[in-house]
Amino acid sequence: MIDIPNDAPLDEGQRKQLDAVLGELNADQLSWLGSFVSGQFSATGSAEALTVLYGTESGNCEELASQLSKQAKQKGYKPRLLNMADASLADLEGCAKLLVVVSTWGDGEPPETAEPFYKELMSAEVALKDTAFSVCALGDTSYDLFCQTGKDVDARLEKLGAQRVVARVDCDVDYDESFSAWNQLVWTEFGSSSAVSHPVPSGEVKQTEYGKKNPYPAEVIENLLLSGSRSAKETYHIELSLDGSGLQYEPGDVLAVVPRNAEDVVAELLAAGGLDGDAVVDLKGVGELSLVNALTNQLDITGLSRKVATAWQEISGSEELVDILSSDSKEKFIEWSHGRQIVDLLESFPAKELVAQQFVDILRKLPVRLYSIASSFKVHPGEVHLTVAAVRYETHGKQRKGVASTCLADDAPKGSKVSVYTHINKNFRLPEDSNTPVIMVGPGTGIAPFRAFVEQRAAEETSGESWLFFGDQHYNEDFLYQLEWQDYLKNGHLSRLDVAFSRDQPEKVYVQDKLSEHAADVWAWLEKGAHFYVCGDASRMAKDVHQTLLDIVANGGGMSAAEAEDYVAALKKEKRYQRDVY
Repeated sequence: MIDIPNDAPLDEGQRKQLDAVLGELNADQLSWLGSFVSGQFSATGSAEALTVLYGTESGNCEELASQLSKQAKQKGYKPRLLNMADASLADLEGCAKLLVVVSTWGDGEPPETAEPFYKELMSAEVALKDTAFSVCALGDTSYDLFCQTGKDVDARLEKLGAQRVVARVDCDVDYDESFSAWNQLVWTEFGSSSAVSHPVPSGEVKQTEYGKKNPYPAEVIENLLLSGSRSAKETYHIELSLDGSGLQYEPGDVLAVVPRNAEDVVAELLAAGGLDGDAVVDLKGVGELSLVNALTNQLDITGLSRKVATAWQEISGSEELVDILSSDSKEKFIEWSHGRQIVDLLESFPAKELVAQQFVDILRKLPVRLYSIASSFKVHPGEVHLTVAAVRYETHGKQRKGVASTCLADDAPKGSKVSVYTHINKNFRLPEDSNTPVIMVGPGTGIAPFRAFVEQRAAEETSGESWLFFGDQHYNEDFLYQLEWQDYLKNGHLSRLDVAFSRDQPEKVYVQDKLSEHAADVWAWLEKGAHFYVCGDASRMAKDVHQTLLDIVANGGGMSAAEAEDYVAALKKEKRYQRDVY
């Protein structure tokens, strides 16, 4: 330790001691020390405010927004991290610097929790002429309305008078590179605050962590077919070991699975393009590898988007494809591509000569698949369970299959490895008060997170009531986890169970019908503070359940349709109505 009086210069011995200490520091640590000393002994200005606004469905936008907030703080700003779920348009008034990160969900829709803010932004008026902004939009090019929410927000902010300092960036599911480039441009424009910034030293050695950039090779410890032999479905219960990974999760979180394309799908694509699987290609961020390796493990070879079709048209020179992609009629491509995959593109509009590198350059990275976790970490430490329906179907004369679902069903036997990482889902959580009653609606594989919910509450021996609505096709073939639910009913960890098996009687019965049947009780539970959860199909089930909930509220509370809408919107705002739909 160097003993230096506050009011005295260094003597020769003290200088030598200080030189020795400084000599042990690396460049990053020296830079940080200089900034720290400057901050301690220089007059500092007041930190300038900067708002980071985000709207998220799966948590990716929240993660990126948090990065931006931390960077802003390091650059001397006073950041405000604002979730659209908790924001109103008034929060943007007087905002001098604004960064927005928002995703698009479903058919060009905003994230569910961001919907009230989005509607207010699109309809209300506020003067933002003194606001400098930029938007980072996340989306998926396999959808026609790619990044539509980000585009809408970007245009609306400009219409309200805000000044765009960096052009909007539209990011696909593999967004790291696009976000990084946009991020660099943003800070080039905004610079540092007038207050002294305090960079964080980067010389520390960190232990390897498993996560998105470094998925964990989890061993399969169980792969069990849940559905009966006569079922029209194939639903699997899959258990993976997380031992030694350091990965943990909470009920409601999801598991990201890094899939592989099936051998027969790869072979069909190689044949359609007349390509040699042994050809060497160079993938950005990966390096050189064989074409068959790239198509199996690295690239999306099924998802047929307008972007891929447009790039293929340039390679094939097909005039017919030009007509299909015509901007005069977007419906042409939507109609033609429905039910088709990239192999159909190659077969329908063949190229005279195709080079392997040329082909891989038009494909995007194989996206991970997110699955609701079907287990409680407290009950199964070191494990994670999934409920997976293998997707198989026929379109345009070809047998098709889901990439990740059949990878898990067919190519992940006990003892094999699957690359995974856990992903936080803050928008689907049990109530903080464990005595709060919960209503859970989860038909089919939507049952997964509710298995985790009930396991968790059973392990904690909570007194909160729980009511499960489950549905599928046949009682004898598709009653997933039947014995577990019956045991939970017997020991009181599950208060009520209502099931709907649609094909066991002449008239189809669904979970929304069971909700209607018990409408009075559902309303009574809501009035005593119950949280209402829905997991499963977004296209039909979730919409039908939502409408049923509105009807229950309107009838139970003697409300008009508009009043019922407000009541349900308040449930969402209070996080008492949460959905995990796909």
